[in-house]
Amino acid sequence: MNYIDAYKNKRVLITGGLGFLGSNLAEALLDTAKEIILYDALIPMYGGNLFNIQNFKDKVSVIIADTRDAEKMNEAVKGVDFIFNIAGQVSHVDSMIDPFYDMDINCRGNLVLLEACKKHNKDAKIIYAGTRGQYGKLDYIPVDEKHKMEPTDIYGVNKMAAEHYHLIYSKAFDMWACSLRINNTYGPRHQMKHGKYGILNWFIRLALDNGVIKVFGDGAQLRDYNYVDDVTRAFLLTGSDDKCRNQVYNLGSGKQIKFIDLVKDVLNAAGSGSYEQIPWPKDREVIEIGDYVADFSKIKNELGWEPKVFMEEGLKKTCDYYKKYKSEYWDWHQSCKI
Repeated sequence: MNYIDAYKNKRVLITGGLGFLGSNLAEALLDTAKEIILYDALIPMYGGNLFNIQNFKDKVSVIIADTRDAEKMNEAVKGVDFIFNIAGQVSHVDSMIDPFYDMDINCRGNLVLLEACKKHNKDAKIIYAGTRGQYGKLDYIPVDEKHKMEPTDIYGVNKMAAEHYHLIYSKAFDMWACSLRINNTYGPRHQMKHGKYGILNWFIRLALDNGVIKVFGDGAQLRDYNYVDDVTRAFLLTGSDDKCRNQVYNLGSGKQIKFIDLVKDVLNAAGSGSYEQIPWPKDREVIEIGDYVADFSKIKNELGWEPKVFMEEGLKKTCDYYKKYKSEYWDWHQSCKI
């Protein structure tokens, strides 16, 4: 059976559904799921953007609400078969500036959802969007799922805690949850208003604007990136297979790249822009993890997942998308139109 068949005639809830990962996931389910419910607070600084669903807005339901709103969440989870739990605060820097806000969204928000499921829908399959930031600085590369988690920032700590919440609820209350430790992801529908969430996407904006990309230090650190379509497929694969219950999986590309070379690839794909190297700002240096390369052999061996879109093709698709829809992502007011 094809993995997408698992969603046939099913009801799917996606938190953060108007954002980058959520909207791409929704699009992938349009021809299969019985109902797709997008739950998003549309917090202005974040990635929620109604334009992300412009081409299929009549085929989905939208709930404008915060994950911390227990009343709304209790209603949203009722009767759904799958929950892709993607909503969150995703700025490493902001988590160090306002740790209580990060904790409130990334910890309490997830507990609200899990409590709602425990009370109203224990049968829902929950796929949590974890992060490579949970690992922190690596003792070895490529990093596998057995590597210790020692985050360098508050964001990573709270994402790690939320992953554990999901697994604890799954085991203690006879629920179903798994977690994807998502790699750096790029592609269409990402927020492009600022550079706090997803540095590669921000570099793409700077290049398309013929701006200057600032590279901290020598840019020799290794990085690993996935195109959004590959991440979408990983979400759907894990939700479709019962062996994924209580499991965690890394995503990766198998093609690590030096940061400075990545910047050059972005400039080449955009056909404009330039870069300059500058010393590390103190607030960034203290949370820098160094090299990051993922070992994704577990999800490859168990589910057959591996990336299909690599950097040259992915950057071209991404640049083409934003060249076409620049006005819908560059301006602040666009993301919050209701």
